Amino acid sequence: MNPPFSALRLLGPTQYSKDMASRLRAREWSRMAGALGLLFGSLPVAGRLVLGVWSFSGAAEIACCLLLLATYLHLLGRRQMATMPDPAAMLDEASRLAASGRIDRAIAQLTKTIRRSPRFWQAFQYRGELYLASENAALAVQDFSEAIRLAPGEPHLYVLRGDAYRLLGDHLSSQKDYAEARFVP
Repeated sequence: MNPPFSALRLLGPTQYSKDMASRLRAREWSRMAGALGLLFGSLPVAGRLVLGVWSFSGAAEIACCLLLLATYLHLLGRRQMATMPDPAAMLDEASRLAASGRIDRAIAQLTKTIRRSPRFWQAFQYRGELYLASENAALAVQDFSEAIRLAPGEPHLYVLRGDAYRLLGDHLSSQKDYAEARFVP
């Protein structure tokens, strides 16, 4: 059961996402529109009972509009959130693609993962490893460098970048990265 919107204000923005807040707001407005629709729908009946005549001629149209609005807002509040794929699941998918020999598709999957989660350094690492496997050491160096920028405390990234430099023939940079890997905590 979702808390009412007033509880959302008390809990603050760390408890619920903006989408959850808009869904709760839509549910709140749905209830309000439904109540007003029932009120306007009951006005002609109340007029007949109290005054003896069918007054409030436009109340039925207003009630119908409000009930339609309440239905729309209710459906809007119940809609499913668009789910964003988990970067780890996308990494697993790329791993399965690479294991089945579809390296190009695995690289494309990792590129998509990086676009969606640019701070997910493991995607850069794995894409760099795939570039190394497909003998594209220059792109591997770029990916390993970005992974090191995001996670400088991972010594194996320096070793991987050193391997890529070695394949490029840059032995000085390769030795520097191997030495750096030993001093990373």
